[in-house]
Amino acid sequence: MTTTAAATEAPAVSAPAAPRGDPALIGVPTFIVGATALGLVLTGYVPAAAVGASIAIILPATGVGQLVAAVWAAALGESAVAAVFGVFAGFWLSYAALVLGLLHGWFGISADAAIATQGLFLIAWLVTIGLLTLTTLRLPVAFTLLFALVDLALALVLYGTVGGSTVATTAGGYAVFAFTAVGVYLFAGAVSAATGGKPLPLGKPILS
Repeated sequence: MTTTAAATEAPAVSAPAAPRGDPALIGVPTFIVGATALGLVLTGYVPAAAVGASIAIILPATGVGQLVAAVWAAALGESAVAAVFGVFAGFWLSYAALVLGLLHGWFGISADAAIATQGLFLIAWLVTIGLLTLTTLRLPVAFTLLFALVDLALALVLYGTVGGSTVATTAGGYAVFAFTAVGVYLFAGAVSAATGGKPLPLGKPILS
């Protein structure tokens, strides 16, 4: 038997199947539940002193869920999706760390510096997510709307925190509910596509 014949008769070795799926099916609902909890805190559903009420959801569900979605997207080679979920994993986990740290005095921050510390947190994330918003201008407009509403919520809460305005903080909570509604729409479209249906229309990009 010649070498060529042996090679021809050798069984073919199939390559392992590439991972498939949609990380949004984990990332978006865990984002929704954390945002809903945060919106309820900001709009006064719980007393102002109970600011940590949302952490039981945000830390183990939203923060971890965003991280899982980011890793999944990276495994699929979807770098932009991984970046979005990775950024929001950082936001939610750092929010939980901020609240728990201030409540328990973990970071040696005095009571006099608490407001400035919260302002630092909000400014840093407003800059970061504002930049992220600009990168979505070539994506369907639903994504740009989502991030723009996140920016609005951060700006209102920043003003409410630093300026001592409960009206602005409450308005920020309603902005949170607004971007949560956009998240619900995105999740509905992702589930529809994943179950064999048609995805929901997301609108044309602002920049083509």
